[in-house]
Amino acid sequence: MVTTLRIDRPANRIVTIGFDLPEKRNALGQEMVDDIDAVLDANRDDPSILVFHSTTPGMFISGADIAELRDRTAADARAAINAGLFERIEAHPWPTIAAVDGWALGGGCELAMACDLRVATPEATFGQPELSLGILAGAGGNWRLPALVGPGLARRMLYTGLRIDGTDALTAGLVDQLSTQDALLDDAVALANRIGRNSWRALELTKQALAQHRAATTAFDIEAQAELFESDEKRERMTAFLERSKKPKGET
Repeated sequence: MVTTLRIDRPANRIVTIGFDLPEKRNALGQEMVDDIDAVLDANRDDPSILVFHSTTPGMFISGADIAELRDRTAADARAAINAGLFERIEAHPWPTIAAVDGWALGGGCELAMACDLRVATPEATFGQPELSLGILAGAGGNWRLPALVGPGLARRMLYTGLRIDGTDALTAGLVDQLSTQDALLDDAVALANRIGRNSWRALELTKQALAQHRAATTAFDIEAQAELFESDEKRERMTAFLERSKKPKGET
């Protein structure tokens, strides 16, 4: 049973997948990974455009569940829990769209980049803060990000933790279309409808053709992440992050 998502079908052959875990800022933990996998499995064989969004305004996915991530080991890294999920999203036979408002950090940014297209609000925030936690963006961020925004901006975002808003993301090529918060999901569904007017077989083959030119993989990232997952520094940094997040706002 899917518990972290809200699934709807607003139009023929369009499936909206709403992240519905506001108490955790839609943190991407194992339960949500499993739920998304279940939805992907359920829609693998029938032509469908998937639209990923949040049921809570001002929030996409704040990142991975740090409490879970802190305890993951090298074996977990090699299991490619998040990286594998994003590969499966990318491998959906027909186009996928991310509708982004608010934080799309870490795994949230990587999930959005695994989709074919991104619609966002100006208030959306994209970033890859993994290095500050003692790990790397090993679920696609190291190669999907430079492919979309170019190596220069990608280095700044990865090395320094630079975050960019939806407007700058549009200019950089990370976002394909801007929308308002009120219209975001409707605009993403309208884009899906526009795509869905085409031949579904032609869409499927076009997506396969585009995939032929993808040179990068996550093989190195997974091994590098396996090393980092076992480090004391990773545990210390993630523990500090979790302790900071428990403090009331304004308290230092």
